[in-house]
Amino acid sequence: MRQLPVIAVIGPTAAGKSDLAVDLALELEGEVINADSMQLYRGMDIGTAKLSPVERRGVPHHLLDVWDVTRTASVAEYQALARPLIDDMRSRGVVPILVGGSGLYVRAALDDLEFPGTDPEIRARLEAELERTGPAPLYERLRERDPRAAEAILPGNGRRIVRALEVVEFSGRPFSATMPSYDAVYDSVQLGVEVPREILDGRVAARVERMWEAGLVDEVRRLAARGLADGRTASRALGYAQVLRFLDGEWTEEQAMEETIRATRRFVRRQESWFRRDPRVVWLPQQAPDLLGQALARVRG
Repeated sequence: MRQLPVIAVIGPTAAGKSDLAVDLALELEGEVINADSMQLYRGMDIGTAKLSPVERRGVPHHLLDVWDVTRTASVAEYQALARPLIDDMRSRGVVPILVGGSGLYVRAALDDLEFPGTDPEIRARLEAELERTGPAPLYERLRERDPRAAEAILPGNGRRIVRALEVVEFSGRPFSATMPSYDAVYDSVQLGVEVPREILDGRVAARVERMWEAGLVDEVRRLAARGLADGRTASRALGYAQVLRFLDGEWTEEQAMEETIRATRRFVRRQESWFRRDPRVVWLPQQAPDLLGQALARVRG
């Protein structure tokens, strides 16, 4: 019997990826591997829409609640965690099902992607410059030193710009030489969950409102006591960053909610842009009554 491919259920925030991944796992005797960078953090449950144990419906979920909120996220570390899980599942005849909207994490798990080293001193200097001047001057420098990398990175994505300049300075090689290719290391199928923009915008607003009702502010308050504000990655997560500003007295709670909705909608557009660039993604309409059937047909080929 032919071994089924590794499955990745991807797409923008609030598209319904998690439910489809569980449906597929139940049909195919699979297990789910989280590919949402923020769901790796312990205690970040409500704001990341992490499925509860009941919502997982008995399907094993991996790579949830791995890091403390003070830890900086690392795609290289995620790759080192995800690949052995995929290999183990395949050796047991279990179908690995990646699910998440962090595009680079999905690529790190599935594709031939290597990560150059890092230099804390260079990184700290560039991050201080980013804090002082904003991303624009750093982006111009990247355009001069590595035009191909600059084309692939949004001008406002300060963290990615800093990382690219760090690699250029540290290694003497262009950052673009390390960027993801479409060379897969596993036989895989990537299923993109597609929702019309106007519907997705409404889903984002409803989702944020549900998070507030479920106690997001209290969750952030608890995490703040555990050092959330000091976490370079977790403190910037959607919802968490905005609530921190409310707790600091900078915004009203209503402003924090409105800004979370606005920022999430902007993020959704960036996610869609990232995933649309990959020609391997098969897009399926989330509202189709036979969504699971369409997904299974693509997987079984």
